[in-house]
Amino acid sequence: MTETPDAQKITSLLEDFRFGMFTTIDGGKPVARPFTIQEVEDGGDLWFLVSKQSSAVQQLAADPRAGVALSSNDSWVSLTGTAQVVDSQERVDRYWSPVVEAWFPDGKEDPSVTVLKFSADGGEYWDTPGSRVATAIAFVKAKVTGEPIEGDTGKVDL
Repeated sequence: MTETPDAQKITSLLEDFRFGMFTTIDGGKPVARPFTIQEVEDGGDLWFLVSKQSSAVQQLAADPRAGVALSSNDSWVSLTGTAQVVDSQERVDRYWSPVVEAWFPDGKEDPSVTVLKFSADGGEYWDTPGSRVATAIAFVKAKVTGEPIEGDTGKVDL
């Protein structure tokens, strides 16, 4: 399936983010926590390393709906979708690093370490032009001219 321009834009923006706020549903209420992105796939699908005992995994077992919000100095992405645990030692090995070991001191063979796949079904993005300086200039220009800040925005079904 060919990605639409907005879907391509979201995928492109996602590659610049390292962390996202991963949201699950707990008793009908959204709960967000920071997760480190291990891999970005076309269409906004994301992979994370998690503990099988984590609250996120427990909440997803009851309700697989999830969201991911990402932010930088000049772009923002919000995704909706579902998530599921995928037991894959190959992916654990691929994503393992000394940084990950800080959260899993028993190593990558720890049976509680697993991967979580977030499958996006929709998303929105906001992208301002260029660097932090360009964003500041665009903000000042918008304030002086009374015109909206220049940038790119889109909403897409993935």
